[in-house]
Parts: sequence; C-alpha cells; structure tokens
Amino acid sequence: MFVLFRAVTYASLFIGVVLVYVPARLLSRTGIRMPATMGVLQVMGMVIGAAGGVLALWCIFSFATLGRGTPMPLDPPRRLVMRGPYRFVRNPMYIGAALGLSGAALFYGSLPLAGYAGFFILAMHAFVVVYEEPALTRTFGEEYEAYARQTRRWRPTI
Repeated sequence: MFVLFRAVTYASLFIGVVLVYVPARLLSRTGIRMPATMGVLQVMGMVIGAAGGVLALWCIFSFATLGRGTPMPLDPPRRLVMRGPYRFVRNPMYIGAALGLSGAALFYGSLPLAGYAGFFILAMHAFVVVYEEPALTRTFGEEYEAYARQTRRWRPTI
C-alpha cells in the first residue's frame, strides 16, 4: 500500500509541474484563454487529453502493483514491468503525458503549447535513450534486452 502512495505522490508532482503548471504559465503568458464555444477541436482535445491521462494512470498503477516501485528514477520499480500497457510499447507513460499535452494544445488552439508538447517528446526521447534504457539494461540485464527486442520504444505492437 505504501508503494502506491509513493507512486501517486511522485506522479502528482510530475503531473502538477510538467503537465499543469508549465502549460498554464504558457497559456497565461501568451494571453490564450478558455475558448468561448465548444467546437470539434475542443472535443477532440478533451478526448485525446483524457485518453492520455487514463494511459498515464494505468502506467502508474502498473509500476506500483506489478513492479513494486514508482515512475520516479530515484524510486524505480523493483521488477521489470512488461504487462498492462507495457506489453504494447516500452514507454506508454511518456506517450500518455504527450497525449495530455497535445490534447490541451488542441483544446486551446495554442501553438506555444503544441511547441511545448513537441519539446517534451524530444526531451523524453533523449532521456529514454541516454539514461533510462542503459539503466534498465544494467538493472534487469537479459530480461530487459529480450523485452526491448520484442517491444517497440514508441510505436505500439498489437
């Protein structure tokens, strides 16, 4: 139960800063406000953002229950998580966050927010390649290498 509490705490900090605070500051600085009417783009943005949120929460729950750890690099899962959303793609949590940011950019019609989403995607790719994958290889060895050979980094395998 304590691992679930830690996972929710760390995820809330990440979500609060990267997916709520920074986008809110971008919108505020660019003068973008809530759309006056709800059109197709707003509905699409809400659906995409909600799908990203659900995916990210599924990942957090999977880390806590299957891996006995959290999304935070200082408190990673103790077991390699290859089930749940991780059976389709190696980095579903980042994909969920990117969908959330992209949905918000679409909802608000904000190019700066779309740019931030693009920056987030590039930064996460660099983090995965430079830090995360080598750390997972050191920690889980052949088990991770076999998983990486059969599961794509970003495009889901179905």
